[in-house]
Amino acid sequence: MASKHKTPSLLDGSVAGHLQRLALPMVWGILATMSFNVVDTYFVAQLGDAPLAAMSFTFPVVMVVNALAIGLGAGTSSAVARAYGAGDMSRVKRLVTDATLLALVIAIAVSVIGMSTIDPLFRMLGAQDSLLPLIRDYMATWYLGAIFAVVPTVALSALRAIGNSALTGRIMIGVALLNLVIDPILIFGLLGFPRLELQGAALATVTARAISFCLAFYFLARKEQILAAPVWQWSVVRDSWRNMLAVGLPAMATNVIIPMSGGVVVALVAVHGADAVAGLGVAMRIEPVALIVFYALSAVVGPFLGQNAGAGLHGRLAETLSILARFCVTFGVGLALVLFFIGGPVASLFSDSPQVLAVAVAYLSLVPFSYAGYGFVMSANAAFNGLGHPLPGTLISFLRVLGLYLPLAWLGNKFWGIQGLFMATVISNLVLGAVAYGWLKKYIAEQTGGEDAVTQGQEVSR
Repeated sequence: MASKHKTPSLLDGSVAGHLQRLALPMVWGILATMSFNVVDTYFVAQLGDAPLAAMSFTFPVVMVVNALAIGLGAGTSSAVARAYGAGDMSRVKRLVTDATLLALVIAIAVSVIGMSTIDPLFRMLGAQDSLLPLIRDYMATWYLGAIFAVVPTVALSALRAIGNSALTGRIMIGVALLNLVIDPILIFGLLGFPRLELQGAALATVTARAISFCLAFYFLARKEQILAAPVWQWSVVRDSWRNMLAVGLPAMATNVIIPMSGGVVVALVAVHGADAVAGLGVAMRIEPVALIVFYALSAVVGPFLGQNAGAGLHGRLAETLSILARFCVTFGVGLALVLFFIGGPVASLFSDSPQVLAVAVAYLSLVPFSYAGYGFVMSANAAFNGLGHPLPGTLISFLRVLGLYLPLAWLGNKFWGIQGLFMATVISNLVLGAVAYGWLKKYIAEQTGGEDAVTQGQEVSR
C-alpha cells in the first residue's frame, strides 16, 4: 500500500518555483565538483611537468568511470522518482537498496579490472614508460577507492529523486572544500604528513569522496529512511536492476559520446596550429562555467518529471515543457550577449597571446548564441530519462554529435577554416534543440491525451 511522503512533495505548488528551488543548490554543488580537477591540476603542476603529464593521462579513464556512475545515477533517479511520485515507499526502498548494491558491484569490478590493466591501458593511450610509475602512483590509489567515486553518485541521485537537491548540493560543496584543504597536505607533506606527491592527490580525492559516501548513506538510512535490508532473491534484484538499467545504460552512452567527440574536434583544430588548440582550450575552460545553470537544471528536471508522471499529473508535465523552453531561450540569449561583450576580458585571464585570444574570442562571440538549443537538449535528455523513456534522449545526443555536428565540423573546417567549425557547433545545437523540443512535446502530448493538454499546460504556466 502507498505510504505518505516524508519530504516536501513536488506534486503540487508552482512548477517554476520547484524547479528554481531544486536547481539553485545544484549550481553551487556542480561548480564545487568542477573544482576537483582544477584544484588537483594546480597543486600537481607545482611538482613539475612529468607529474602533470602523468595525471593528464588519467583524465580520460576517470571520465569514463564517472560516466558509468552518472548513467547509473540517472537510472536510479528515474526509477526512484516515479515510484516516489506514485507513493509506493516500499518500492522506493527496494530500488534505492538494490541500486546501491549494483553500484557496489560495478565499483568492485572497476577496481579489479583497473588494477590489473594499468600498464597496458596507459601504454595504449600513449604514455611513455618513464611516466608509468607516476601513473601507477595515482591510479592504484584511485582504483582502490573506486567505490567512493561510484556509490555516492548513485546515493546522491536517490536523494535528488525524492526532491532533496539542497542536501545533495551541500554535500558536493563540502566534499570539494575538503579536497581543497587536504590536497596540499598530502601532496607536499604538510603538518607532519608524509610527502606523497601524485599519490597524495589521488588519496585526497578518495578521502574526500569517502566522506560523501558516509554522509549520503547516513541521510538515506537515518534521515530519509529509504534504505531497506538487502534481499538475496535474484528475481527481486534483477527486477530492480532492469528498471534502473533501462535508463542507466542509454544515459551512460550519452555521457561517453560527448568527451569522445571532443577528441575529434581537437584533432580538427590542430591543423590550424598550436595557438588554435590553445585558444579552443581557453574557450573550453570558460564554457562549462557559463553553462552551469543548464547543468543544474538538467540535474533536477528528471526527478521532478518522474515524480509527477508517477503520480499521473500529466498536466504538470506539459507546464514543465513550456517553462523549460522559455527559460532556455531567455537565459541562453542573455548568456550569449554577456559572453559577446566580456568574452575577451575573461579569456585574457588565461592567456596574453594575441593568436590564442583571437581563437577564444571567436568561439565565445559565436557559439554561445546556440546555448539556448544546447540547454534544451540537456533538459530534454534529463526529461526523457526521468519519464522512463531514455531512447529519444540518447538518439538526440547521437544525432547531434555523429549525425550532424562532426560531418558539419569537417566540412566547415575544410572550406571555411576554424570559423566554419564553430558555425557547425551553432547549427548543430540549434537544430537538435528544436528537434528535442518537438520530440518531447509530442511524447508528453501522447501521455496527456493530445495537443490540448500541452496547450493547457502552456496556459497554466503563463
